[in-house]
Amino acid sequence: MNDSSWGAPQTGYWGPPDQGPAQGHVRGPVQGAAPAGPAYDARDAQQTRPMPIVPDVSAHGGHQDDDRGAARLSGPLFRDESTSATSHGAPRNPEPMHDAPQPAPAPQKKSAGRDLGAAIGVGVGLGAVIVASLFVYKAVFVGVIAVAVVVGLWELTKRLDERKGIRAPLVPLAIGGAAMVVAGYVRGAEGAWVAMALTALAVLVWRMTEPPEGYLKDVTAGVFAAFYVPFLATFVAMMLTAEDGPWRVLTFLLLTVVSDTGAYAVGWRFGKHKLAPRISPGKTREGLLGAVTFAMAVGALCMQFLVDGGTWWQGLLLGLAVAASATLGDLGESMIKRDLGIKDMGTLLPGHGGIMDRLDSLLPTAPVVWLLLVVFVGSG
Repeated sequence: MNDSSWGAPQTGYWGPPDQGPAQGHVRGPVQGAAPAGPAYDARDAQQTRPMPIVPDVSAHGGHQDDDRGAARLSGPLFRDESTSATSHGAPRNPEPMHDAPQPAPAPQKKSAGRDLGAAIGVGVGLGAVIVASLFVYKAVFVGVIAVAVVVGLWELTKRLDERKGIRAPLVPLAIGGAAMVVAGYVRGAEGAWVAMALTALAVLVWRMTEPPEGYLKDVTAGVFAAFYVPFLATFVAMMLTAEDGPWRVLTFLLLTVVSDTGAYAVGWRFGKHKLAPRISPGKTREGLLGAVTFAMAVGALCMQFLVDGGTWWQGLLLGLAVAASATLGDLGESMIKRDLGIKDMGTLLPGHGGIMDRLDSLLPTAPVVWLLLVVFVGSG
């Protein structure tokens, strides 16, 4: 309806003043009705202004949100009413509206994202257990690796089942994973490869006891889990076989932890440029630079003073390699967790998540450190 319908009363639509809007009745067309004239004073003219006739939506046979000329509560009807009321009634002089001053938003403090107190306490406790088992008796430390592998496999297979319906057989993985670590310690790389092959075969056979639906994805996930967790952990056991094995393992652990800590500290304080936002939004290029700097510095010290026959420049290269492999390992597990739609692999370690959330950077770093130490100072 256009604005012309909001003018003075029209001929033939309104009765005499004594039967008009004062009684609340709207009458139809009347033959010979006199047009509104001087009988209406100014006050009555304002009170008898015709209301707009709202067309029936159902008459158009459409939905109430149809565009075909039907009036809507949110359409021009109510916008025009205010305009017309101003033009036919007393002029309005609204006071100018001023934007009220908005308080400045309080600066947000950077958050670590975890309970640092719990994380530090758990980290110190784990470090004490690892160092004690490492330097007291080598076989005890091999047992610690095996336990960590079994728990990590349990977390991984449980999450795969919960989030993707993938049922990788845990029993052959746990037995084969522990055997793989022991074989690597006793027989070296050859023993580790043989144990890996037998574990994969056991996964294939074990899964045959269940219905064939999903067989391919289950055994594929099982073989992946066997390689990702126990096989990579076997290189830590192989480091331990050298005469200075405990110091090599300690160097490996220190470099990985320092790399993660340097990346976290520098990235939290100075990080602005995202490293891989689609995989891990929290990681920054500044954090990677911190990881490289810290790892190279500690690597130089460790190779100079802890590893027999090592020199500081070898430590620089070792630290650079550890920073790269630890970062890639962290991104790799972040990719897995994003695919599964989870934040942590488990809840076993307060402030850390699960065992797999601590092994993510250690596992791919182990073969890198083992290989570079063999190249630099021999298998010893």
